[in-house]
Amino acid sequence: MSEPLITYELDGNVALIGLNRPDKRNAINDPLIDELRAAVLRAHEEADVAVLFGHGSNFCAGLDLAEALARATGQIKPQRKRRRHNWHEVFDLIARGPIPFVAALHGAVVGGGLELATAAHVRVGDATALFGLPEGQRGIFVGGGGTVRIQRVVGTTVMMDMMLTGRLLNAAEGLQADVIRYTTPAGEALAKAKELAVRIAQNSIDTNWMIINVLPRIHDLSHDDGLFVEQLNSARARPPEAEARLREFVDGKAKKLQENQA
Repeated sequence: MSEPLITYELDGNVALIGLNRPDKRNAINDPLIDELRAAVLRAHEEADVAVLFGHGSNFCAGLDLAEALARATGQIKPQRKRRRHNWHEVFDLIARGPIPFVAALHGAVVGGGLELATAAHVRVGDATALFGLPEGQRGIFVGGGGTVRIQRVVGTTVMMDMMLTGRLLNAAEGLQADVIRYTTPAGEALAKAKELAVRIAQNSIDTNWMIINVLPRIHDLSHDDGLFVEQLNSARARPPEAEARLREFVDGKAKKLQENQA
């Protein structure tokens, strides 16, 4: 029996989802996307937070170029009807689903790998991480949502430079460009991502949902519409858990803020 392309483990209320094509630098093909979809949907049901990582020495080297070539030369028959891009669908299940995702990044995080990484809500990179968009050198264009997702993270100027020149960003440069929010020594990104996931899971499920779904939508609205949507969400009826947390804080039972900091 062949190894799964995606590994899945439930650790308490945190789902650990691993890309498992290490011999191909975890390059993304259609079978991997299908297994990733199933794992993400499973995490939606079972977990409160998920961690996304790559087995082997790289997070993800992007598009499986052998599959891309087969498709370009007609060896893979195109669909009879246009459908939504399967990467767009699955990456949106990560970015705009019911639970937050933390990505642990190391080695190559390029092309589609970077598109996948930026679907996560918090990203940790270790000292070996390299971020790039090599599509321009391969005669193709980003197709996994990068024009929307990566551009919103790093800005048009940085993304354009990466695509035109093939420049790779190291971990320090990735931190400066907001690709990642945390850096670790080599080999420690996954442990840090798990630590952050456990902390995030302590929030209420409802609050986490609003943070990952309302914030990005407000980002795309006008000033007035954004404030209106904010008011709609902040004024909605609060669940009993929110009342209990507020009462705990007022009564002085909540931990001091600095105690929760790394």
